[in-house]
Amino acid sequence: MGMNKPYRAPTELPDELPLFPLTGAILLPGGQLPLNIFEPRYLAMFDDAMRAERIIGLIQPRDDRDGAPGETPPLRPIGAAGRITQMSETGDGRYFVVLSGIARFRLVEELPVEAPYRRARVDFSEFSDDFAPEETISPERRDGLNVIAFDLAKALKLDIARKDIEAMPDFDMISVFSMIGPFNPSEKQALLETTGLTGRADLLLALAEIALSRATHSDRPLQ
Repeated sequence: MGMNKPYRAPTELPDELPLFPLTGAILLPGGQLPLNIFEPRYLAMFDDAMRAERIIGLIQPRDDRDGAPGETPPLRPIGAAGRITQMSETGDGRYFVVLSGIARFRLVEELPVEAPYRRARVDFSEFSDDFAPEETISPERRDGLNVIAFDLAKALKLDIARKDIEAMPDFDMISVFSMIGPFNPSEKQALLETTGLTGRADLLLALAEIALSRATHSDRPLQ
C-alpha cells in the first residue's frame, strides 16, 4: 500500500508531530505498521491527524512501558514519522489503522499539553538518507538473510513460503523482519537507529541468530 503523497526531503515534513508512544514497536521508512487503536486519547489523536496532514510520530518509551492514561513516561530519542494510509472503524469503538513509514526523526522537545495526547518538536535533518534509501545489499548477505528470515518465519508460525521471502526486494524484506522480529525493545530501537541498509541487514542477521538460539534452548515459543 503506497502513499498518494511522496516526501522527498526533510523540509517537506512538519517540525511538530503528535506522538504515539508504543513499547516494542518500530516503524521503518517504507515499512507498514498495522495498529489497533482503542484508547480515547489516541482515537482523538488519529481523528485530529486525519483532519490535518495525516502524519503520526511513532516512538518507544525509554523505560519499556507505555504508561497508563495521565502518565508521561520518558521517550527514546529517535522515532519515525508515518502517514495514515488506511483507517477503518471496527464497529466497537476502535480504529484499524495502517501507518506507512516516511522517515526517522530526532525528538527535540515535548510541547505543552493542549490535547489528550503528547506532541513534540522533531528534527528530520540527520536522516535525509531516508528519502533516498540504499535499495540493495550484497548477494552474500542476502543469501544469509533468506535462510534466517525463513527460520524466523517458521518459529513465529507465519504462513510464508521460502520462495516468497526470496522474491521480496532487499529493502522490503529487511524492513518487514526488523519490524516483526521477536526482539526486545532495545534491540528494535537499535534496528531503527542503525544507518544504512547494509548495517541494518547485519544487525538483523545477528539479532535473529540470537533469538533463534534462545528459542532452541527454551520451552517458550518466539513471539
